[in-house]
Amino acid sequence: MAVCSKCKPATCSRIPLGRAVMTTYFLPLAVLAELAALLTGVDLLSTLSGTMMLTFFLLHVGRLEGYARYLFLVTVTVVGVLGAAGQLTAITLHDAVTAAAFYAAFLGSLGMMQCLVRRFEVLRRIHDVLLGGPSVWLYPKYALTSCLIASVLNFGVMNLLCGALTETLDDRRVTGQSRLRWLRSVLSSTLRGFALVPLIAPTSVAVAIITREVPSLTWGQILPFSLMAAAALIAIGWGLEYRRFHLVSQERQELDGWPPGSGRLVLVVLAVFAVMGALVALTDLNVSRAAMLTVPTVTFIYMVWEGGRVAGVIREMAGNVSSLTNEMCIFASSAALGVTLAAQVPPSAITGLLEHYSGIYLLAVAAMLILPLGAAFGIAPITVLSFIAGLLGPVAAQGYEPLLIAVALVIGFSMAMILSPFGPSVMLLSRFGRLSRWVVAFGWNGTFALLALPVMLLLLWLWVPFTAS
Repeated sequence: MAVCSKCKPATCSRIPLGRAVMTTYFLPLAVLAELAALLTGVDLLSTLSGTMMLTFFLLHVGRLEGYARYLFLVTVTVVGVLGAAGQLTAITLHDAVTAAAFYAAFLGSLGMMQCLVRRFEVLRRIHDVLLGGPSVWLYPKYALTSCLIASVLNFGVMNLLCGALTETLDDRRVTGQSRLRWLRSVLSSTLRGFALVPLIAPTSVAVAIITREVPSLTWGQILPFSLMAAAALIAIGWGLEYRRFHLVSQERQELDGWPPGSGRLVLVVLAVFAVMGALVALTDLNVSRAAMLTVPTVTFIYMVWEGGRVAGVIREMAGNVSSLTNEMCIFASSAALGVTLAAQVPPSAITGLLEHYSGIYLLAVAAMLILPLGAAFGIAPITVLSFIAGLLGPVAAQGYEPLLIAVALVIGFSMAMILSPFGPSVMLLSRFGRLSRWVVAFGWNGTFALLALPVMLLLLWLWVPFTAS
């Protein structure tokens, strides 16, 4: 029975109550099971979570959006064919299920931070805040703010900054060339800032994937190199956008003081990172897993403290997770497909390339370039990343140092986020800016990518001796 688009699932009279409850709460319960698995170390809970997600996506496959449905069906088909051919062991199948649970729960748990957005006026007036001050600092300010917000809101930063900009321009009746200049300057810097998350933030899904596949690698090991890459990318974008931002700054409206609630927002964000740090210091959890546990907990406590009823808070948070069904399906399918395909590649096919530094460098270059190349042709970056990261474990097990390849992967993932016309971030910018996604991906970011890629290749070459074991 179809869902009435004008009603909430739990109240629409066209949907049986049992199905409405399942639609709203089944996926959040699967996320909760995975969080419980992280907290207790009980692997059965992770398997249960992955099975619940598979069941949910199968029952709702007709409601999934095009790319999510396509990727899910491809994943089920590949796993089914390999299983029928006897090429899929029980261990690999288990790893695929638990990987799907982990990555989908990663997005679902961090996405709960979006529940706080509507509660802070400073986030609704974010552009008036960011456009203050000297125009020379506008590009790095936007890029770093986008990165900071995205580190806890993930794709929510695109909805926040892009949606707020569209409303601001409509309210102020900004049109024509001036509107296009605003859109290009602000949206491109927002997208590039969002793409810095894999390089800087411990909450990045790229870091989560790599450190899950290679537990010996940590975010702290990757960070010194990825920070240098992030600084280079900011400098390149700064040079390209400075003139446009200078013109935009002449049309801004000055804000008298900080909006109410700014200090409280800072305290909430600091609380998130403080709890994460405590979990990493006092437990065996890495940064990504600590973030998955911290964000929902701090969000729930704040919403209840603000005066929300517990039942209402749970319902809102569950609804927020359910709203991410398509994105979680993409993450889960990509993870399962990557693990399955990686298991089909014998470690001996790769280790021969790693006997010398040149071999490590060439493999790192290939790993970095394949991500944006695949993204340009419609292959989700997380699918490629899951596949390549799955090969790092056997490489590390044979005594090779995978750090340079890991750094190359986070750089490649970052570049893929801005160059994929099929990626969710570019498509969101296209929708909010009312522009072709091809213009956003290649028209706005083509020159940036052409300038950035040689710099990234040079940095990888310079890092070879510092990343060798």
